[in-house]
Amino acid sequence: QVQFVESGGGLVRPGGSLKLSCETSGFSFKGYAMNWYRQVPGKEREIVASITSTDHSTKYVDSVKGRFTISRDNAKNTVYLQMNSLNSEDTAVYYCNAGVPHPDMEYPLTAFPSWGQGAQVTVSS
Repeated sequence: QVQFVESGGGLVRPGGSLKLSCETSGFSFKGYAMNWYRQVPGKEREIVASITSTDHSTKYVDSVKGRFTISRDNAKNTVYLQMNSLNSEDTAVYYCNAGVPHPDMEYPLTAFPSWGQGAQVTVSS
């Protein structure tokens, strides 16, 4: 059974930092790209960062580029998202999922239909 458990969210002031973790199980972690997503009420879930399974190269959406860093620890089946210089537009529930590269897509496709509970990130003064 594929599982994702996100943690590390919280309330932070603008300009602050948080590090999210996503522990996974039920699939061969090292064989998949990993994606972080976020969702705000009333909007679709959007991908924010991705890391490959091979050379651990990374990709970010423009709105987080230079502020967020995705990383992974294959020994722990865990993916991380370091978030710096947070602002109110980063307020969202953050999720992770595995990804499958597709030649016609900019980011890996979501691999599994199941999702974790997410990590709430609230940026407010």
